[in-house]
Amino acid sequence: MHEHHVFLLRHALTEWSSVKRYVGRTDPPLTAVGERQAHAAGRTYALMSDDSSALVLSSPRRAALRTAELAGLVVSDLTEDLVEWDYGDYEGLSHAEVHDRVPGWSVWSHPIPGGENADHVERRADAVLERTRKELADRPVALVAHGDFGRVLIARWLGLPATAGRRFRLDPASLTVLGRERNEPQLLHLNIPPS
Repeated sequence: MHEHHVFLLRHALTEWSSVKRYVGRTDPPLTAVGERQAHAAGRTYALMSDDSSALVLSSPRRAALRTAELAGLVVSDLTEDLVEWDYGDYEGLSHAEVHDRVPGWSVWSHPIPGGENADHVERRADAVLERTRKELADRPVALVAHGDFGRVLIARWLGLPATAGRRFRLDPASLTVLGRERNEPQLLHLNIPPS
C-alpha cells in the first residue's frame, strides 16, 4: 500500500524573524517579503505534492495561517501543538542578547526560564506526528508550523530526540518533505526554498 508524504511548511518571514528575535508566544504579522515568500511557497508545494486532498494542519498563529492562505492551502484544522517553542523570558530577544545573559546558551541544550523544556516540545511534536501517521494511508498531510518546532518535528519523525532538531535548518517559507521506505522514516527533501 502506498503511504503519502508529510509536507512541512515553515511560515514565511515576519517582522521579528527578519531581525532574528525569538518568537514563541508573540504573534507578529508577515512582512511584505514574507507575503511574497508565502505565494512562492505555494508554487513549490504544488510542484512537490502528489494530491490536492491533503489534510492541512496549522499552528493558529497568524504567520502560519497567512502563509497557508497565500500558499493556497485550505487549513483543515488548527492545533496549539504546532505553535513555536515557548521561549519564556527570552521572548523578543535576539540570540546575541540572550548570549549576553547566558554565554553559550542554546534552546537545544539550556533551560529556558519561564518557557518550555525540550521534553514538553517533544511531546507536542509526538502528538502531531501520531495524528499525522493515522492519516497517511489515505492522504498526504501538510503541517504549517514554525522554525524551531518544525526542526523538532523532523527529528521526531526520524526517531531522534527533540534536541537533534539543531541539525536541521528551516528557512522562512521553506518546504520539507518526510516519508517512509519499507516502513523506515526518511527525510526526502529538506528546506526547499520557495520558487
